[in-house]
Amino acid sequence: MRIFSHFDHPVDDAQHTFRRLLKALSEPGVLVALPPLSGWQPLNPATTSLLLTLADQETPLYLDAALSSAEVQHNLRFHTGAPLTASSATSSFALFGEAVTAEQLAACPAGDELSPEDATTVVIQTGSLHHGIALRLRGPGIEHSRMVAPQLPAAVLNYLLNRPAAFPAGIDFLFTCGESLMAIPRTTHVEVC
Repeated sequence: MRIFSHFDHPVDDAQHTFRRLLKALSEPGVLVALPPLSGWQPLNPATTSLLLTLADQETPLYLDAALSSAEVQHNLRFHTGAPLTASSATSSFALFGEAVTAEQLAACPAGDELSPEDATTVVIQTGSLHHGIALRLRGPGIEHSRMVAPQLPAAVLNYLLNRPAAFPAGIDFLFTCGESLMAIPRTTHVEVC
């Protein structure tokens, strides 16, 4: 098994990635750039950076088959120690591509009123964060409203428009493309423009 490279400056780059992630979550719909890094194919650079920063021995990770390979799994275990789960139902983080289905999203825990922290954070690799359906975002971190147009799988768009779990439960979404990241947390109200 080949060991892939990780951050050039592991501590500084992980801290920088974490700060950029916090910015994305606190300002939904804002694009942030993550440190330059070669992605671990089929993972793009932003997804690779996120996993190197967030995954550890205590964060079960689910990888959709389309974004998984023996080398990616080996490197995640080597660099992060994260346990890989066979089901998103037992994961802290779940990674999906553009073919994610409504059933797969429904299997991800959304937490509940007493334990919203039990929700899975879902990372979606997408082809573009610009050329999708125009959406208006409202909520915490947005002064009035923010317009975005990421290319979202139909199941994700449906989930965002019809959030099945009442706040504070729900799934936080992180969208990656190239070295860029956009977040739409559970606190954000989404509507089609």
